[in-house]
Amino acid sequence: MSQVLELFAPAPPVFDIDIHPTAVIDKSVIIGNGSRVGAGSYIGPNVQIGENVTIYPNVTILDECSIGKNTTIWPGAVVRERCHIGNDCIIHPNATIGADGFGFRPCPEKGLVKIPQIGNVIIGNGVEIGANSTIDRATLGTTFIRNGVKLDNHIQVAHNVEIGENTVIAAQTGIAGSTKIGHNCMIGGQVGIAGHITIGNNVRIQGQSGVSRNIKDGEVLQGTPSLDYKEYYKSYVHFKNLPTIVKEIEKLKKNSK
Repeated sequence: MSQVLELFAPAPPVFDIDIHPTAVIDKSVIIGNGSRVGAGSYIGPNVQIGENVTIYPNVTILDECSIGKNTTIWPGAVVRERCHIGNDCIIHPNATIGADGFGFRPCPEKGLVKIPQIGNVIIGNGVEIGANSTIDRATLGTTFIRNGVKLDNHIQVAHNVEIGENTVIAAQTGIAGSTKIGHNCMIGGQVGIAGHITIGNNVRIQGQSGVSRNIKDGEVLQGTPSLDYKEYYKSYVHFKNLPTIVKEIEKLKKNSK
């Protein structure tokens, strides 16, 4: 089916000119052959853009970023300073790469004081980032999205997270800071993942699960807190019947007196 759709898929929108006159591009920017920049986009100092990159209207790419060849960035996306995107990537509308991580310290005089977020984001090759998804820069070091990762819409990736190669994550999942996720994982929608934990390779996490512990390679999870997938459904049979079970236990207690 997917191969048939490829045959009939319409071509993406094209530009009348390669660099629209309303685009603001710093004189230090390097743009590879065949690349195009749409109306109203801004590209800051010392940015490097590879060959055959398509940047649609109203995209913002700030200082010292790099964009690999054959990458497409759709309207409204923001790539903040010092972040790097690999080859053959797709960044969908209004995604934000490199926003500040969520870090504050208590201060008696001022309340919560912002902790500077001085790291960056590095995105590998063949990555797709869904619309309105956010990937925060590291507090120190780098937030890594490895080769082949596919993120759905409305996903939050916090500071210093690492997502391994070819992992797929569905919409509305949130990953807290400094968590490491292995390769070839499949994570359903609305999953909540706590910070500072490690999720192994080839892990499957069902939708709406809450993960708060380290997960070994190959585990399949569901529930909040997450349980082994099979154990969850065995337990769920009893959850549904819990009122009846309690009544039966109370009867047994009375009869035993």
